Amino acid sequence: MDLRPKKLDYYIFRKFILTFLIALVLIIGIVIIFDISEKIDDFVSKEAPLRAIVFDYYVNFVPYFMNMFSPLFVFITVIFFTSRMAANSEIIAILSCGVTYHRMMRPYLFTALLIALMSLALGNFVIPHSNQERLKFEQKYIKNRTRFNERNIHYMIAPGKYVYVESFSGWNNTAYRFTLEQIDDYELVSKLSAESARWDSVKACWQLKNYFIRDFQQGGIEDRVRTGAQLDTVIELSVNDFYRNEKTVESLSYGQLNKLISTQKMRGDKNVMYAQIEKDNRFALPFSAFILTIMGVSLSSRKKRGGTGWNLGIGIALSFSYILFMRFSQMFVYTGALPPGIALWLPNILYTIIAGFLYYRASR
Repeated sequence: MDLRPKKLDYYIFRKFILTFLIALVLIIGIVIIFDISEKIDDFVSKEAPLRAIVFDYYVNFVPYFMNMFSPLFVFITVIFFTSRMAANSEIIAILSCGVTYHRMMRPYLFTALLIALMSLALGNFVIPHSNQERLKFEQKYIKNRTRFNERNIHYMIAPGKYVYVESFSGWNNTAYRFTLEQIDDYELVSKLSAESARWDSVKACWQLKNYFIRDFQQGGIEDRVRTGAQLDTVIELSVNDFYRNEKTVESLSYGQLNKLISTQKMRGDKNVMYAQIEKDNRFALPFSAFILTIMGVSLSSRKKRGGTGWNLGIGIALSFSYILFMRFSQMFVYTGALPPGIALWLPNILYTIIAGFLYYRASR
C-alpha cells in the first residue's frame, strides 16, 4: 500500500489546518472580549496592572481555553469546510476518480492526530505552568483564595504516622486540636497533642501551641512526657494539602500529579478524586479529536438540501452535547458511582459508537 501523501492529502490537510486556526483565533478573540467585560470591575477595583492583565492572565488563559474547547473547534472546522466541499461537488469528484471513502479519510485522521498530540502536549507540559500564573492572578485580582473549613480530618502522612485535626480554618491557616501519632508494629510509640497548629509560611513548618508529647515505653518503664507553650515542627504535611481542589491540580505537571495521587491515596484523602479526574481528563480530551473528526466528515460529506448551515447546526449541537457529557461524567466520580478511569472515558466510548455508526452509513 502506497502511504506517500498525494495532492488530495495536502489539499484536505491545508483546508483543515487553516480553517481550524481561523476558527481558533476568532472564537478566542470573542471569548476574551466577553471575559474582559465580565471582569473589568475586578481589574479596576483591585488596580490590576495592564502588564499583569495581558501577560499573567490572558497569555496564560489562551492555552487553557484553547485546549478545553478543542473538541468544539475541531468539529466546527470539519463540518464547515467539508460541507463547503460537498456543496461544491468536490466530494463527488474525489470519489468519482476512484478514491475510496476510507482513503479520503486519511488526511482527516492525520490532521486529527496532530491536533491530539498538540492537545496532549499542552495539557501535560504547557498548561500546568501557565495555570500557575493564571491562578495566582485570579487569587490576587479577581477573587479571594478559597477558604477551607472542615472538621475531623484524618491523614496518614507517612507509614506509621497519623495526623488528626478536629477542625482547620482557612482564615488563619490554623489546625485546632492537632494530634500526631507514631505507630510501630501495631503499637502506639508516641503521641503529640496540641491545642492548635498554625502554619508558618516563613519557616515552612507548623507552630504548635500548648503541646503535650508522650513517648510510650515498653517493659513497664514509665512513659516519657514533655510539655510546652510553643514548638515548631516539620512533618510530611503542608498547608497546601488542605487547599487541594479541582483548580489547584490543574497547575501540576504530569509527574507532580502522579506523586500527589500516590500521596493522597496513602493518606486516605478524599480530595484525591480531583487529581485523578485531572489526570484522566488530560488523556481523554485529546482522543476526542479523532471521534469528532470522524463524526464531522460523516455528517457533512454528502450534499444536503439545507446546505452548510444545516450541517453546522447539527455539528454544533453534537459537539456541545459531547463537551457537556464530558463535564457531567465527572459527577460520577464525585458521587462515587464510577472510578475516574471509567467515568472520564465514558463519553469517548459512547461517542465512538455513534461515530462508527455515522461513518458506516456515510461510507456506504
